[in-house]
Amino acid sequence: MTGGRGDPGLLDRMVRDSLGWLDEARAFFRLPPNVTTDANPNLTLKPLGELAEITQLIGVLHPRDEIRQSARGLFAFAWNETRDGELFAELIRGEPFATYPVELYGAFTQAGLRHAEVDDLVRTTTRLRGWRVAREDHTRTLSVLNAEQRIGLRQHADFGSVLALTGLGRLPEPWALDRKAAYGITHDVFHLTDWGRNRQRLSPELAGYLRLWLPSWLENWMEEQLWDLVGEFLAVTACLPAAPYDPVAWQRLAGLQAADGSVPELGAAPTTDDPAEAFTACYHSTLVTAFAATLARIASDEAEAGPPAGNAATAGGRTPCESETAP
Repeated sequence: MTGGRGDPGLLDRMVRDSLGWLDEARAFFRLPPNVTTDANPNLTLKPLGELAEITQLIGVLHPRDEIRQSARGLFAFAWNETRDGELFAELIRGEPFATYPVELYGAFTQAGLRHAEVDDLVRTTTRLRGWRVAREDHTRTLSVLNAEQRIGLRQHADFGSVLALTGLGRLPEPWALDRKAAYGITHDVFHLTDWGRNRQRLSPELAGYLRLWLPSWLENWMEEQLWDLVGEFLAVTACLPAAPYDPVAWQRLAGLQAADGSVPELGAAPTTDDPAEAFTACYHSTLVTAFAATLARIASDEAEAGPPAGNAATAGGRTPCESETAP
């Protein structure tokens, strides 16, 4: 890896092209009428929530105005699909102990979008004994705690104590990192740093461990051609202090991006003639590419500008406490 000065032109093009493909794919992000009853949330709510999470960040932090505007349009579309938040009230009433409606709602409250009934419901349900049961997936618990903080709720567990139980917190043997553990570590970082907004929360010990082993992990998963995980590791790299830049990895990922802006999740571009299958094969990796390239662009700008005066915890010129309302 090189120093933090990346290729702004390459990174901006990757974000812009990714957002262009996602915009063309809006129809596949739309929620079905039966989303609260029979639909599989992993195929409906999850993609829409990921779209909201990433476009909200890009719409606030990316340095180029036209890219921010494109991201904000997609974020507004995602909010509209929730019927201005009414969907979350229905989901919570149907499953009061479920965490995913709160996690999804948190992505919108970060932008100042709220629904009064949902606020009342989450204040009630997150105080229930059933909400506080121990979860085996500690990384997922970090996501819940992060959502509670975004919404303004009292966190149901201590974030640091849960982090210590995660894959990242345990500093696992790097040579034994399988695919599931790798995704766990990237998401430990995302929840800890609030998806790159509060990068100063990454302790020197964790940052040192990641800085040492990320190059090997990137090389391994590039060899496996698992491109969404490559993108997630590049996003994690951009969260490090004085973030390094891996030109080889970025060129490889850029080479995989098709002319329409899509990035395959695994291997080469899908050859299917079914647009829905092509969407499933590319949407997550395309979102991750836009996310990682945005964080890398911010890190590159910071490296060019040198250490900021005052608080070094800013991201894209904003302090971690600032937010921006959606269009």
